[in-house]
Amino acid sequence: MNTKEIREQKAGLKLSEKQRNIIVGLLLGDGHLETQNGRQTYRLKVEHGALQRDYVKWLFHELREWIPAKEPYMKLRANGVVNYGFATYSHGALRFYGQQFYEGKKKVIPVLIERMLTPLGLAIWFMDDGSRKSAIHKTYIIHSLGYTKSDLLRIQSVLQKKFGLKVALHQQKGRYWRLYIPSESAREFEQLTKEYIQPIASMGHKLVTNA
Repeated sequence: MNTKEIREQKAGLKLSEKQRNIIVGLLLGDGHLETQNGRQTYRLKVEHGALQRDYVKWLFHELREWIPAKEPYMKLRANGVVNYGFATYSHGALRFYGQQFYEGKKKVIPVLIERMLTPLGLAIWFMDDGSRKSAIHKTYIIHSLGYTKSDLLRIQSVLQKKFGLKVALHQQKGRYWRLYIPSESAREFEQLTKEYIQPIASMGHKLVTNA
């Protein structure tokens, strides 16, 4: 595309409700926003390992019109690890998310997260950062180590109030905190998220049940 075509493409962009939900989940998880013009516009960047290539392709498809590339890029790191990812156009429509999810360069959980979070967003966050505790446990962990305890207390309250999930905070290595969904809420969590997680081959194993 030439510069005029890019301007025209960006001018016609509008986030759908589903795309907004996906972006919220990505920003809770491994996605991040970049700005190069004083926070006037932002672009979303997503990158995962080769084992999650199908997940990256699914995200790429869902955000297709927002991405200038024709397909996800492949990056070979110096240690031999292969990653796949993409970056969206830089756009003013992403400014709201930059304002909500960042304090300076540090990512935070927004004050408005109760209004913003949906089952799809929760599923995306879990696909990015979640796991089963072990192969024999019917419990789930979201490895939310980059957030403060106060951030996680906020979303703990939202998960219980909005979705009826009992969620505990577990401290790791004396300073980091992660979210723990006990077995008594595992079934409810699975019912909320499985329609989004199970169709993605590299992610379906994260849930205990296929029911």
